[in-house]
Amino acid sequence: MILSVSLTALSGIALFFLMRHHYVRVGSAVVAALFGYALASTGLHTAIDHLITTIATALGSLH
Repeated sequence: MILSVSLTALSGIALFFLMRHHYVRVGSAVVAALFGYALASTGLHTAIDHLITTIATALGSLH
């Protein structure tokens, strides 16, 4: 859970700086935010969280 929260925060910060430096327009940022909301409200985030957890576990077992 903390990994997905960290990735969400990192994405938000990256999107903010991209908007600030005019690499991304406001409309695109709104679409990205609505897409994130749609993922959260439909329950698809659990599948994505499971995928991220599986990848993190696999990478952690490489050591």
